[in-house]
Amino acid sequence: MPQSPTPYSGSPPTQATNALDHYFNVSRRGSSVKTEVLAGIATFLAGMYIIVVNPAILSDAGIPFSAALSATVVISFFSSLAMGLYARNPILVAPGMGMNALFTYTLVLGAGLSWEVALGCVFWSGVLFAVLALFNVREAIIEAIPASLRYAITCGIGLFITFIGLKNAGFIVANPATLISLGDLDASLITFFIGLMVTAILVIRGFNGALILGIALTTLLAAPMGRLWSDEVLVAWQGLAAWPDFSAVMKVDILGALKVAYLPFIFVMLFTNFFDSLSCFMALSESADLKDANGNPRNLKRSMTVDAFASMIAAPLGTSAAQTFIESGAGVAQGGRTGLTAVVIGVLFLPFLFLSPLLSLVPSIATAPALVLVGLFMMAPIGKIDWSRLEEAFPAFLAIILMPLTYSITLGIAFGFISFVLIRLATGKLDEIKPAMWVSALLAVVMLLTAQ
Repeated sequence: MPQSPTPYSGSPPTQATNALDHYFNVSRRGSSVKTEVLAGIATFLAGMYIIVVNPAILSDAGIPFSAALSATVVISFFSSLAMGLYARNPILVAPGMGMNALFTYTLVLGAGLSWEVALGCVFWSGVLFAVLALFNVREAIIEAIPASLRYAITCGIGLFITFIGLKNAGFIVANPATLISLGDLDASLITFFIGLMVTAILVIRGFNGALILGIALTTLLAAPMGRLWSDEVLVAWQGLAAWPDFSAVMKVDILGALKVAYLPFIFVMLFTNFFDSLSCFMALSESADLKDANGNPRNLKRSMTVDAFASMIAAPLGTSAAQTFIESGAGVAQGGRTGLTAVVIGVLFLPFLFLSPLLSLVPSIATAPALVLVGLFMMAPIGKIDWSRLEEAFPAFLAIILMPLTYSITLGIAFGFISFVLIRLATGKLDEIKPAMWVSALLAVVMLLTAQ
């Protein structure tokens, strides 16, 4: 339950405070400037793990860690600022988990695209997102894709991200006899498991910034490795600060992404980002009563527009698509109700633009616990799927299970869509297949044929 806003007390409000109150309608929303600032800090602590985790994932695609970190900070700053100043909602916008996994492990490592072309796909998905947001056609798209598949895709991406975390930690390794198995119980694996349990306990006990605390503690645990035990040094000091690395800026290959074979990838990025953002807005509006006079999420069109343009400019900056963060609920729970919360969040990102050497200390076993816990959070919608109706459950099940097993978000979505259409055809329920679903299934078939 959201906490009651903290009433303003102490010194009389200054002219600057009054200006903020007037622009963001702070008092009218039942909040105060102090409450909004504290809410911004709470959300930043809950979501700042992305500063480390996103570059760690993108570096697997070939983008330099420091360049990906700079891009992550810059897009998080500008997009959160836009969400606060334009949409006036208390929401963090940053490179999204799931989108970075799709970028790295499906497009680059899976399909063999260069990271520059993959950024081009991110750009065009952002362009299409902007068109959808500007023309306000979300209702037609929502009706076309069944809710069970939307829930399943979120859950499947969650399992995929967890699988990546376990693999990065060496907890799961390749095995010629059983495909995968448990890794060796060495110092690295034990350190990861301790970090995972500590992070889980911090999350369960409701600590603000539990994920980033878990990353920091696991890094400290890993620091003696290679010095006091084991053969590999995982944590090596490379300095405290440095100038931002903008080497990935404008490396996006916009024209190279305009190939028919890449259309399914662009569509999957668009679909995933659009529904993740919309679901997040809906959830936050319900939990904090961020609604307009008609009962709809407040400033939804503006918020979706910010999200769309954040996705579009992420590619030229050198990162995967930005999207709304459900971690914004941490600030909402602290009483954040206005765009001032988002402005505070954006400003808090800026100092980390100069800390890439310090943050590069973090080894993969330290970010892995955060990936596992993010996967857990994304599994929440699984209870909303009606498992008693097999025509709904089967496509959803395929989408969920095939993402981690094929190591591809795109393939999971493709088989989910195709199976949904085929089952409706076989059962004579053609009226349940909307035009957008026909297009989605056709794109899935094209993707499967061209990927082989």
